[in-house]
Amino acid sequence: MDATYARPTVTELRLSAFKSHRGAVFPLAPLTLFTGASGSGKTSALQVYEALARLGAGDELGEVFEDPGSCVPEWACADAQGRRGFRIGCTVDGPAGPVHLDLAVQAEPELRVVGERLTADGQLLLSTALRDPARRTVQAAWHTAGAVPVTRAPLPDDRMGTALLPLRVAGKTDGQLKVLAAAEQVVVALRSVFACDPQPHRMRRPVPAGAGLLRRGCDNLASVLYRTQSECANRHRQLVAAARAGCAGPVAGLAAEELTDGRVRAVLGRGSGSGTPVERLGEGELRYLALALVLLTGPGVLAVDPAGEVPPAMQSLTVLADGFDRSLDPRQARELAALAAGICGQGHIRVVGTASDARWAGELAGVSVVDLSA
Repeated sequence: MDATYARPTVTELRLSAFKSHRGAVFPLAPLTLFTGASGSGKTSALQVYEALARLGAGDELGEVFEDPGSCVPEWACADAQGRRGFRIGCTVDGPAGPVHLDLAVQAEPELRVVGERLTADGQLLLSTALRDPARRTVQAAWHTAGAVPVTRAPLPDDRMGTALLPLRVAGKTDGQLKVLAAAEQVVVALRSVFACDPQPHRMRRPVPAGAGLLRRGCDNLASVLYRTQSECANRHRQLVAAARAGCAGPVAGLAAEELTDGRVRAVLGRGSGSGTPVERLGEGELRYLALALVLLTGPGVLAVDPAGEVPPAMQSLTVLADGFDRSLDPRQARELAALAAGICGQGHIRVVGTASDARWAGELAGVSVVDLSA
């Protein structure tokens, strides 16, 4: 890829052998929507992105893939030892240039990493392989370019080796520094992810007031509004404007009001002192409001785990939104996508989502649609 990225950014997903996908390569724009018929594999792309993100944060395989057998393609045949698995990967662009990560995972009979490759500029920086199935390790080799050209050591077979390199590589030679730069670029890009799936039935309940972070299901939306309405007036005005564009009836404001029991609930202001508690809104309106809040608030109020040792200016947040248009009518979907395109165009937030029908997106600048039915 020719573009130079100041912030580490995942620009490509590879589902080499994962569920229904075989040899699939998906370039990712600042705002990418996967669309297609049911069963075409839209959600699989987001599952792979989130899995890589969690592995990049240091999670174990068993925590990330709770049902690994479901990830194995149906066409994948077992070998003589009954082993089957899947292969995934990504490309991360950034100051170190394009860095490619590819991961081979054995799902059956035991879940383990059986191979990993980290490459940049056509050079293999890290490779791992399962040498002895009786041991819970893989043999790793990483680029050194010193007195010893390659360093070899065992790594655990239940974690992604790239995420462990910053703790293993000394950084004394030019080769080691290159390995560290590539690994850190991948880890920073993968860790800055917020997987969002608003749950309207849970968003209708009043919640305790507090300074908590917005959760994946957005069930504590009222609590976050209670915080943001006083902390960032400009973004709150933008949120009110978004609500006005996507909710039925007049919208004069959006606020969290405190109840007598200390809990808070979100209320749409209708003008002249009247308001509508959000529990009375439809599912589409609630999902619309939740996703708009995610886009407009950013990592400061979202439950994400970015790389704390990296300045915020060097990180970009990626929002994963499975069912971006779920329960939304075409007008709401267009308004939300237009808001997302504008936010993504500023460079601090990226969005990867799925949509059941993205025909409305063709008229919007800044929206990249990947049609898996084609």
